[in-house]
Amino acid sequence: MERENTRKAKRRLLDAPKPVIERWARMRNLRWAQAVARFIVRQKLPWTERGRQKALEQAFETFKYYAIKHESGRFSATYELYNIGFNLLIAHRDIQAVKRDALTHPDEWTRKLHARIILLTVYEWDADKMSGRTLRKAFETMMIPNSLKKEAREALRNLRLVQRKVTTNFHFVRNATIAHRDPHALAQYRAIRDLKVDEVFAIAAEFFAGIQQFIVIHTKLMHAGSSTRSLLRQWMESES
Repeated sequence: MERENTRKAKRRLLDAPKPVIERWARMRNLRWAQAVARFIVRQKLPWTERGRQKALEQAFETFKYYAIKHESGRFSATYELYNIGFNLLIAHRDIQAVKRDALTHPDEWTRKLHARIILLTVYEWDADKMSGRTLRKAFETMMIPNSLKKEAREALRNLRLVQRKVTTNFHFVRNATIAHRDPHALAQYRAIRDLKVDEVFAIAAEFFAGIQQFIVIHTKLMHAGSSTRSLLRQWMESES
């Protein structure tokens, strides 16, 4: 029966008008080309990104070390800056862990599942908690120059703008298919079906760029805040 149905479908295609046959051939060739491209990228990606991955892991371990070191110490302002950076690097590492499958997995459903995880990670990162009164107090205590404060706030503002894009453009996808589940199964299915992975990757690239911008500025902040006066001020505040 299945073989007979296949033969009938082929006959119907051959009997179709020439533009229909050409359109079908183009779509089939496009799907084949996309599958081949994904396979090639999947093999190359671990090699092309090994340098970036190593740098990420080193930064992750460094920030973790200093966040733990200052967690209960005398230098609470220093801890706050490492806490913000480590928070960002955790989100970065989560996205990096699923990026390859979101981009290149041969199964479309799996690609879109990992893309939804990326969206949720960016969506749930709370930029306002990271850049509010606690950060301003840390800058004041460490006597950070105004020019560096401006750079740091600009980097965090860029991250908030990326997050705002996610909350605006992917609010329904997040609520219907990953953070919560729409009780209407067809609503879930259609949201997943219509999700464009390339748009998710554009968001992820902006988020990565914002994180990198802040990590570079973080080095300047720590250098500026490591003077004797700054450390003494933190110590005196902890005593009081």
